[in-house]
Amino acid sequence: MSRFQEALRATNSLRLLAAAGRSGGELSSIADLIDNFLGSPQLAASVERFKAVPGGAEMLSQRYPPLQPDIDSLRQLPPDSLGRRYADLILSLGYDPEFFRPRDVSTDDRWLTQRIATTHDIHHVVAGFGTETAGENGVLAITAAQIGFPGYVLLTSAGQLAAFRFQPERFPLLSASQAHGHAIARRAQCMAAVKWEEGWEKPVRQWREELGISDPADAEPYGLDAQLGPLP
Repeated sequence: MSRFQEALRATNSLRLLAAAGRSGGELSSIADLIDNFLGSPQLAASVERFKAVPGGAEMLSQRYPPLQPDIDSLRQLPPDSLGRRYADLILSLGYDPEFFRPRDVSTDDRWLTQRIATTHDIHHVVAGFGTETAGENGVLAITAAQIGFPGYVLLTSAGQLAAFRFQPERFPLLSASQAHGHAIARRAQCMAAVKWEEGWEKPVRQWREELGISDPADAEPYGLDAQLGPLP
């Protein structure tokens, strides 16, 4: 890719980042920003890091199907299960269960982008981060650190800089949440390479034990308990 093309991509990324900020993190604006990295060297490097983690290369080569949750069915699972907690989160946010942007997954970078986009809210549940600004930055920091997913690297970096520059009163909580996410990323298995669909009925606590998440964020000021209440 030429330097001119990369300069255009960088300019567009800044424009899309500003649009995402003005929208308050509206989903389509975030999706536009993430999709802007398709075909980029940064996303290609993230794909290589994903392939290097246990199970990553196999999922990628098989084009493991993108997440298609049945929220009504997940609501029937036990209250402490991954599926039930995920369904409760989606419904509490008022999301359409089929809100995911459809993407062609014929290339490695498109498959990885779609996989990360569709499983993002599962990461909230398993790591325990809420969906307000600080919690979002914490959960994004996990995938940014584990595989360098470029959209998330940009969002977390910009979020920290914007809070430090324009809203310094919010900076301590946001930086604490990102640091928590980085700590989880360092100790836990790669969350992007987990086949969540094969264990919807499994308790969230069991998932955490198996993945090495010993310090989830649920009870923190940026945690998920404030939105959904504590896990049963």
